Amino acid sequence: MNVWKKMAAFAMAGLMSVSLFAGCGKTENNKITVVSREEGSGTRGAFIELMGVETDAGDQTTKDAEIANSTSLVQNTVSGNKNAIGYLSLGAYDSKLVKAVSVDGVAPTVENIKKGSYAVSRPFLICYKEENLTELGKDFVSFILSQDGQKIVEEKGYISSVDNAEAYTASGLTGKLSLDGSTSVGPLMEVLAEKYREVNPDVVIDIQQTGSGSGITAAIEGSCEIGMSSRNLKDEEIAKGLTHTAIALDGIAVVVHKDNGVDNLTQEQIQKIYTGEVTAWNELG
Repeated sequence: MNVWKKMAAFAMAGLMSVSLFAGCGKTENNKITVVSREEGSGTRGAFIELMGVETDAGDQTTKDAEIANSTSLVQNTVSGNKNAIGYLSLGAYDSKLVKAVSVDGVAPTVENIKKGSYAVSRPFLICYKEENLTELGKDFVSFILSQDGQKIVEEKGYISSVDNAEAYTASGLTGKLSLDGSTSVGPLMEVLAEKYREVNPDVVIDIQQTGSGSGITAAIEGSCEIGMSSRNLKDEEIAKGLTHTAIALDGIAVVVHKDNGVDNLTQEQIQKIYTGEVTAWNELG
């Protein structure tokens, strides 16, 4: 009987040993999950241009990228995946959800963007056709570019685009104003519209967030009065009669999961990740 017990114990020990070695042999999957914005997004347009992901042959973003059609979805996707990397408006960055990495050793801060040392920054623009801009539209643009409007820009974590702006005086206008475009500019515009309505209470402002490309097209076609863009307008868009004005400057934060040990990436590394040349975190050293 003792012999059988010894044999059973030996067999059990062998099984446990195999199980332990199997566990030790597992390695954490470090394949990079690339998260990108959708085509037509101003944030994507600015990012791929600044990081060299766009070449003469067009947008070279890897076909394996997961597509998120809003700033918030990028942030939520990266926060839920330890191997993910994404990019989003610095003004919308939430350090409780994700971690912003430095680019070429420079942190994405307002101060560094103002100095011009942070490489991934872009303007927030409004665009319109002069002949389609109503008195109400002109007054709202004046508010945005006023001392009052630019103060809101800075309070929301962006950089003012106007030096020595004058204070705004309520116009008392009434009517309805329509805006369409960038999902990055949209949240800031919502706040600006709310503050504008506080001093002009009989105004209705409808803001649609469909992406920069869609907003620019809407302004060209006249289906909205003012378009919002988080990238520079193309020559062919300007040629269709659009006037454009910068209302703020913004950085694009490159973000990873909070538990990711990477704190800095070079522009070249970011380019290689987004074109699919680098596919695993351990390839970065």
